[in-house]
Amino acid sequence: MYVPAHFAADDEAVQDLLAHHGAADLVTMTTDGLVATMLPFVYDRSRNVLLGHFARNNDHWRRSVVGDALVIMRGPDAYVSPTWYASKREHGRVVPTWNYVTAHVYGTMTVHDDPAWVADVVRRLSDHHEASRADPWSVDDAPEKFVSGQLRAIVGVEIAISRIEAKVKLSQNRPEADIDGVIEGLRADGDDRTAAAVAQHRR
Repeated sequence: MYVPAHFAADDEAVQDLLAHHGAADLVTMTTDGLVATMLPFVYDRSRNVLLGHFARNNDHWRRSVVGDALVIMRGPDAYVSPTWYASKREHGRVVPTWNYVTAHVYGTMTVHDDPAWVADVVRRLSDHHEASRADPWSVDDAPEKFVSGQLRAIVGVEIAISRIEAKVKLSQNRPEADIDGVIEGLRADGDDRTAAAVAQHRR
């Protein structure tokens, strides 16, 4: 990944993305070529691993991996219009761009075809995403027999992280007045999440 110095992610930004990303793209090289699957992961910081699960019917998990697996994680992202820049009114030498937060996470992929292991990951994923809800759902809310059947239909996956390349491109290279315009423009578009990220990472 090309990462200019002003867009380099510090450890805090990386850890935040690993802990609070949405679904990510798991990409592996196999003897049949590249294979990709979008999956939600939970990050276990103490072990430096990503944990998730495949549908059993998805043959991605059966294919031997050549080298490291790659997990592409994304944070907020948005189109940036040059009309938002104060610089446009000053000299007009501006162009559109895209703001985004991303991490390319590399590591060794291990498949876990073990109901107990998968059950733990399912609970952790559910608890993570339900935690902020007023009435959070729990695996225990569903009948035990139903849950057991669902667990038989999935297979666990673990990525032991070996390296991370991350980029936080949020207008840090623009003048202060342009950054103000980007934040205002994103909010006007209803994208408060990306606007907040731009505000948080301004230098």
